[in-house]
Amino acid sequence: MSEQTDLVFRLMALEDVDAVWELERLAFPTPWPRDAFVNELTINPNARYVVAVRDGQVIAYCGMWIVLDEAHITNVAVHPACRGQKIGERLMRQMMGLAYLYGARGMTLEVRPSNTVARNMYAKLGFTEQGRRKRYYSDNDEDALIMWVTLHEE
Repeated sequence: MSEQTDLVFRLMALEDVDAVWELERLAFPTPWPRDAFVNELTINPNARYVVAVRDGQVIAYCGMWIVLDEAHITNVAVHPACRGQKIGERLMRQMMGLAYLYGARGMTLEVRPSNTVARNMYAKLGFTEQGRRKRYYSDNDEDALIMWVTLHEE
């Protein structure tokens, strides 16, 4: 793959839905349906999605809902062939900055306790565990850890 300097972050457009949906299917055992992404971009006024593009290909994406002064990460995925390159961390930093610009002062997300790589990345970004949702994930009834971070101007 190319160097990280070739990575471009931009707001997701309708033309990106097929690529994002493919990433979703690669990343999650119970992926969102394709129409959910169309609805996020066209109907949900609180939704903001960012894609990471390298060599013209969407290789990662992240979505969030911003309600009042809180941002909630809905989904984040990096193409399996591109993992381990800190793309997820850079994408999350983009989302944190964007959320702050839109007025959010806190950000939350859910993560599987078994997803050690993601949990470590979130901790590096300042997220702390603040709760648990029992049997949150429908594919295996795994709990979700609720993590929060306070957003600051960078």
